Amino acid sequence: MSKRTDGAQPSLARASGSMAVATLVSRITGFAWKIMLAWAAGISVVNDSFTVANTLPNIVYELLLGGVLASIVVPLLVRAQDDPDGGAAYTQRLLTVAMTVLVGATVLAVALAPLFTRLYMDGSTGRANPELATAFAYLLLPEIVFYGMFALLSAILQAKHVFGPPAWAPVANNVIVMLTIGLYAIVPGEISLNPVRMGDAKLLVLGVGVTLGIAVQALVLLPALRRIGFRFRWNWGIDERLREFGGLALWIVGYVAVSQVGLVFTTRVLTAGASGGAAIYANAWLLFQLPYGVIGVSLLTAIMPRLSRAAADGDTRKLVDDLSLASRLSTVMLVPLSAVLTVAGSAIGVALFYYGQTEVTDARRLGDALAFSAFGILPYALVMLQLRVFYAMKDARTPTLIMVVMTLVKIPLLYLCSAQLRPEHVVIGVLLVNSLTFVVGAVLGQMWLWVRLGRLQSMRVVKAIMQTLVAGAVGIMLGFGAGMLVRLVLPDGLGDAPTAWILLVVESLVTLVVAFGLLAAFKVPELNPALQRITRLMRRG
Repeated sequence: MSKRTDGAQPSLARASGSMAVATLVSRITGFAWKIMLAWAAGISVVNDSFTVANTLPNIVYELLLGGVLASIVVPLLVRAQDDPDGGAAYTQRLLTVAMTVLVGATVLAVALAPLFTRLYMDGSTGRANPELATAFAYLLLPEIVFYGMFALLSAILQAKHVFGPPAWAPVANNVIVMLTIGLYAIVPGEISLNPVRMGDAKLLVLGVGVTLGIAVQALVLLPALRRIGFRFRWNWGIDERLREFGGLALWIVGYVAVSQVGLVFTTRVLTAGASGGAAIYANAWLLFQLPYGVIGVSLLTAIMPRLSRAAADGDTRKLVDDLSLASRLSTVMLVPLSAVLTVAGSAIGVALFYYGQTEVTDARRLGDALAFSAFGILPYALVMLQLRVFYAMKDARTPTLIMVVMTLVKIPLLYLCSAQLRPEHVVIGVLLVNSLTFVVGAVLGQMWLWVRLGRLQSMRVVKAIMQTLVAGAVGIMLGFGAGMLVRLVLPDGLGDAPTAWILLVVESLVTLVVAFGLLAAFKVPELNPALQRITRLMRRG
């Protein structure tokens, strides 16, 4: 590993733009296998149980190490590049410690699988099956070590401004999972629920295949690491910076632990509601994250080394410039997409999920949940950006305190949904509560950063937000109007799915064209980099 070379950093627009393509493909293929699972297993007890079990590896990994890896490893690796050896020894020690923790955590998590499923599910409701979730968990929890390996190797590459392989690796995972679900669909028989049998062919195919996908996602990064000259060697020992890493890590573990408390309450409220609540929540959340995943994640991944370098150099002005730019770009790109999900949410649910074993009422419920929560996409993106700024400054305490406030707001609202809404509407309320807590988090984060950094170019950000909100609101109104006209002219008896597809296309196009057209009319400067990037991609195609 060589030392950092100043001036070698790619532009933010170029780096985030190239990742956006990979991320878009990744999100589409990831969403495709979720749809395939809904078609093959329905939005049912089996899907609910699999969804809870498939969430467990992410929960355990995030709780023990994931939040640490995603948040502070890149800044620390960037700072280590100033070492005489370019940070090689530090990286080796960090990997050695992290991999040891990951392996131990994986073994322990598999042993405790029944306790995890009981914690996240209320077995008395009969709407989800803790025994089946536990059986899936035994097969899926080994993913923890591969999630951690992927995060570690990705951090090493991103610190060197190598973004492509980590962005494309999830596509390989998604392809394997899609093949797994295809095999699941053709394997004869059904998964036994009473009693649950670990030897069921369908259960084994789904569990082993999904875990294999995560393993491949991690392993495909090895050639890219070799190309940058990185070779892993066990390097035991703790130096001063690893002790600093441990101090930061404790606060982030606290952050993730608090967030998981919120998730425990969320999952229990969902599984106590109408059947399919957990599966609907998972799929709606995936759709919710699609715009952010393409725009926000790409932007954050590209900007994290820049933020880390500015913080390491004590360049507050550069740090604020990057924060302001990322906030404004996120606003201009995400608000119009939120408007589309608000208008076309119901149509999206029916168009994508009303096939196979899924009932139209469940598909429509999924779409409605998406529409009611879509306003939270920008606050969510801003919260994620603000957290990266705190971590770049090696402040892991403030994000944890913000998450405490968000969780304290969230839990009473979740139980208010459970008490006041009909069971089939609980999932809609839960996603609405999620978005409200992101608004709280974004406001708190902005205030805290203002105290820490002084002026944040807030008026530029507020101006971009106000212009984009006006454009989005007009787009929503005209999009709803276009949908009403379409319903008037469509013939009776066309069918729910064809009608939904027509509405999806018309409402989305009208909303997008109006929103981005108004942004162009307002001459919003942040729109230009996005339009230039789209033009280059079209020319390449």
